[in-house]
Amino acid sequence: MPALYLIPVELGDVPHSHILPAANHDIVCSIRHFAVEDVRSARRFLRRVDAAFDIDGATFYPMGKHADAAVYAECLKPLEQGLSVGVISEAGCPAVADPGADIVALAQRRGLKVVPLVGPSSMLLAVMASGLGGQSFAFTGYLPIDDAERERCIRRLEKRAWDERQTQLFIETPYRNIRMFAHLLRVLKPQTRLCVAAAITTPDEYIRTRTVAEWRRHAQPDIDRKPAIFLIGR
Repeated sequence: MPALYLIPVELGDVPHSHILPAANHDIVCSIRHFAVEDVRSARRFLRRVDAAFDIDGATFYPMGKHADAAVYAECLKPLEQGLSVGVISEAGCPAVADPGADIVALAQRRGLKVVPLVGPSSMLLAVMASGLGGQSFAFTGYLPIDDAERERCIRRLEKRAWDERQTQLFIETPYRNIRMFAHLLRVLKPQTRLCVAAAITTPDEYIRTRTVAEWRRHAQPDIDRKPAIFLIGR
């Protein structure tokens, strides 16, 4: 049955077959219309899925920063005509801290079938490996860049982690990871637990949870310019 397929992408430089189930291969190779975060990276991904994929026979609809309802409606036209459409982001699962949510929302409103394929979610993998509470957690995304605003935000998240026993997740632009880590050590309470999860699923994967007091006694983790998620909990 034709559907809007949400297609996960590897989180880093790792063989496609090590991360994504074989069942995804046949589904992806049957699709010829794709809503994508970036056309070039989507084309590279499809070639990793199958070197013989007919790239020139595929149609790509960019989901850029300025995409609006009209763009998403255009993406869904093939599906309304009986042809499946795939959604591909840069890494991980589409529509989860990545573009795609708007086109999924429109498909749902129109009663179109939406199918999420199995694949890596850095947030869930980080929660799984952190040892922090997995019964209740929240993802904030990027924190403010301004130091004072970021400090207030960190304190709010820490309070929620303690008061509600809710693990708090957030990310930073990779080249600012070191600055974020240092800021966390300055602001958080010594007994708060902090997990740093970087380069998940890749050979450079690093996942470690310590109290802030323990982190202050250890060497800084090697997370510079690597995709990372920070988690704080009680």
